[in-house]
Amino acid sequence: MGSRPAAGGGRWVDVDPERLARWVEGFAARHGPAEPVVSDVGVALRAPDGAVAEIHAPPGVTGYTDLPSFVAASLTPHRLGLLLARKGAVAVGIALGDRIEASKVDTSYVQSRTAAGGWSQQRFARRRENQAKAAAGDAADLAARVLLPAEATLAALVCGGDRRTVDTILTDRRLAPLAALRAERHLQVPDPRHAVLVDAIRAARAVSIHLPPP
Repeated sequence: MGSRPAAGGGRWVDVDPERLARWVEGFAARHGPAEPVVSDVGVALRAPDGAVAEIHAPPGVTGYTDLPSFVAASLTPHRLGLLLARKGAVAVGIALGDRIEASKVDTSYVQSRTAAGGWSQQRFARRRENQAKAAAGDAADLAARVLLPAEATLAALVCGGDRRTVDTILTDRRLAPLAALRAERHLQVPDPRHAVLVDAIRAARAVSIHLPPP
């Protein structure tokens, strides 16, 4: 799916679950047979030449005891909740594996920031804050309608977009059961739309692999 620099060095590689077994075989072909070390985070591969691959479990993937069961668990369809938010746009959905079972997208008007000063800027800031609060309330209503009925069946809640906006939405008391399911993974997405929600499913299911520097 692609790679990106990792904080502290090395890089991250995102792999579709369906390609994980092949990626592991390729790692062994390049670096020699690797010794797997299982943890709550995932599975680390340590090759004879010193190369290391830290394979992190996707949201909702648990119960593995070795590398084969980790691969199998990653392939197993899990029901995930999705909450994507940025400014006045929100998209919520439920996905089983790579298929959307339910979704809803909504937008609310929130003014952009201004460089103006003085009393007019203060009035603008108050208006913008009120608009943002109203948008967060509408987003919480949407999440409650779509996600809460399925809360007991969700393996995890994967969020994305503007982290502060998502945090504000999840402060709604009704959403406490969903907040408890929130995965550490946070997706970087543009303004949420239905197409963005569909793409987010793949990112939510991906197996993230950290390759430390040699």
